[in-house]
Amino acid sequence: MNYIERDLESVLKEKMFGGKALVVYGPRQSGKTTMIRHLISGYGNNNVLWLNGDNPDVRAKVSGISTDGWRLLLGGRRIVVVDEAQHIGGIGMALKLVTDELPEVQVIATGSSAFELKNRMAEPLTGRKFEYRLPPLSFCELASANGLLEETQNRERRLLYGSYPDVVAHPGNEPALLSEIAGSYLFKDIYALDGLRKTGSLDRLVRALAFQIGSEVSLNELAGLAGMDVKTVDRYIELLARCYIVYPLGAFSRNLRNEIKKGFKIYFCDLGIRNAVISNFSPLASRTDAGPMWENYLIMERIKLNINRPFPPRPFFWRTRAPESREIDYLEESDGHLRAWEIKSKPEAKAKIPLTFQRAYPDTPAAIISPSNYETFLLPER
Repeated sequence: MNYIERDLESVLKEKMFGGKALVVYGPRQSGKTTMIRHLISGYGNNNVLWLNGDNPDVRAKVSGISTDGWRLLLGGRRIVVVDEAQHIGGIGMALKLVTDELPEVQVIATGSSAFELKNRMAEPLTGRKFEYRLPPLSFCELASANGLLEETQNRERRLLYGSYPDVVAHPGNEPALLSEIAGSYLFKDIYALDGLRKTGSLDRLVRALAFQIGSEVSLNELAGLAGMDVKTVDRYIELLARCYIVYPLGAFSRNLRNEIKKGFKIYFCDLGIRNAVISNFSPLASRTDAGPMWENYLIMERIKLNINRPFPPRPFFWRTRAPESREIDYLEESDGHLRAWEIKSKPEAKAKIPLTFQRAYPDTPAAIISPSNYETFLLPER
């Protein structure tokens, strides 16, 4: 498969040699290394120092490095890339030295575990970095590469197998590749954080979340299913989110007394990973979860579209309490303005925006999204 241009690459190009480090977070196998290699290919190999944090020799050289040490390592090169930077002790201070003392050098760092890398980067590089996220391939990126018609024809494949680059590049081998990504890469970061031990309880929690996509989550129920206490469930969900496995979508509330205020739903950042967790790649026509999968797909693709905007809108769902229990699947708030969308998996399904919502938020634009018009929801507005 030819290289698929990532939307983030053009953003990074504009920031090159602007005096700040460029930090790219994202799950393993999402294409960070490939994108950075493509980004710097035009600068010539002799101008780039590439350091891999997985290499113990690199970790030994960079941890605690001095400015003179950097000069020796760089040897006159103008770009230093630190891949998998989360493995290097004191990486934030090491990169601060480059940005402060060697301003002619562009620093680029990537990391798979946002939780750990952010902690190590945050304080030393305050005011000295631009941070970005690289999720798996987006609908927008795939439509640009393959054409809009072909990408819409691949809709079922995306819902079943997701859009990790290696999975997209090898049609016919998706289940095996996803099993490898889920088993060998994504959860590895969670077990590495804070010395967590691999447990059956975490596996049970992830499976329980996979069966509840699109539904409001009960921590007490999850605790019972996973055999954990509520605080541990809450913490593991936070870790799963920071490692780009799940995405908690919070509830929106402003006006009504009976609005859900503290609830949240769980979506999987990639449906292929979700389906690998439950070992189900059956066609959509034979599934009972096709509706929630469609909702998961649209909401996560919308979030991918917005993720690296300078001021991305805040995403929510909206629901009122029982017995009325009215709901809007997805909202965005930006600069105090709301927009709302109701998601339907079948074009012919009858749908309308609840009157309760219209009366509470009368100036909010609202639309119905279905397979007949979803591309307008997932492409940049013109």
